[in-house]
Amino acid sequence: MPHPTGIPEPDQQVADAARGNWVDRWAPAASRPYLRLSRADRPIGTWLLLIPCWWALALAMAADPAGPRWQDLWIALGCGIGAFVMRGAGCTWNDITDRHIDAQVARTRSRPLPSGQVTVRQALVWMVVQTLIGAAVLLSFNTTTIVAGIVSLLPVAIYPFAKRFTWWPQVFLGVAFNWGIFVAWAAHTGSLSWPPLLLWLGGIAWTLFYDTIYAHQDKDDDALIGVKSTARLFGDAETPAWLRRFLVLALTLMGAGVILALIEAPGASLLVAIIGLMAFGAHLRWQLLRLDTTDPGLCLHLFRSNRDAGLILALFLAGAAAL
Repeated sequence: MPHPTGIPEPDQQVADAARGNWVDRWAPAASRPYLRLSRADRPIGTWLLLIPCWWALALAMAADPAGPRWQDLWIALGCGIGAFVMRGAGCTWNDITDRHIDAQVARTRSRPLPSGQVTVRQALVWMVVQTLIGAAVLLSFNTTTIVAGIVSLLPVAIYPFAKRFTWWPQVFLGVAFNWGIFVAWAAHTGSLSWPPLLLWLGGIAWTLFYDTIYAHQDKDDDALIGVKSTARLFGDAETPAWLRRFLVLALTLMGAGVILALIEAPGASLLVAIIGLMAFGAHLRWQLLRLDTTDPGLCLHLFRSNRDAGLILALFLAGAAAL
């Protein structure tokens, strides 16, 4: 039953979703467990999947002597739709494989599967529905883009198991979450080259940065149940030093990709893109200065702030494309 104030009962909410989010307030009751499976009540993951796509599209447009095309509007929108449904499908798959682990972690035991809001069979059907929507969008692009999109399913399938066999599951997340760089670049250019590869590698370093911060929320529970993460590997003392390394690596690789892509573009385009990288790096530096790995609430706040960091760079790359 809905709460008379319009706020759902606490046992129906997911613990790390923002209070009063649109799913809990406005979505039809029957749809809420499925939208929660897709993390629609926690949209930061969709942003972190979408933003690298927009980076790649903007950089490809800036590097193209012909400049932006009308088709790029559909690429940008298609990436948005794809990011929403494929992030939802990936999260549903993650929750299916992690349902027994999630039941043992305070932050995740309220998710739809461990809390009994949906069955495994219902979750599987929902995952297939989302994947089919993503496939329909993908099929509107060229052959190279379609192949890149299909290959992306491999790291998505592997990621939920990574924390069982490696201390570096964030690498697998980075591989999957930044794969849209190849998709968006290929959608504009029809091929792949060194700039998107370097941008992708830089994106993986960025993912290591933000998801290590995120993983510090669960490190105590993870230690009890034997789940591995970079947060546990580094500990509170070593995490800042590792985050600095990831920051430098991300800027170096992404900067190399930007320079390689824009070396023959008008000088103003390269300058704007480099300024964007500097602003992006400054935001990550700000996160480092504020970080307290013993404060789960702050870790979640800083993790979510990476949406703004990524959008800053996307905006400058779009500006470079417009010149």
